[in-house]
Amino acid sequence: MKYYEAPVKNPISNLQKVFESRIRLGIMSALMVNDRLDFNALKELLGLTDGNLASHQKALEQQEIIVVSKQFIGRKPSTTYKATEHGKDLFRQHLSALEELIKNQ
Repeated sequence: MKYYEAPVKNPISNLQKVFESRIRLGIMSALMVNDRLDFNALKELLGLTDGNLASHQKALEQQEIIVVSKQFIGRKPSTTYKATEHGKDLFRQHLSALEELIKNQ
């Protein structure tokens, strides 16, 4: 008699391609523990250039993982970032998949 074995779930399938970049991983990590961060704080925290942060921010924004708010404070422009609920869910799923991979090694 042969028993049915449930297929082993592959944790790699739960990894999110958008977080493969260490910079995007860093942006999301920072936004998971801070409600919002402004451009300069995020740039300094991650040690990025203006252009590097802007290009990764744009990729995350296009996939609705973060929202970007632009306003003027006094006469200076201010850009802030916030993780969306969708983005937080995807990030948690990504971290869980990484943990599962590590556990199964």
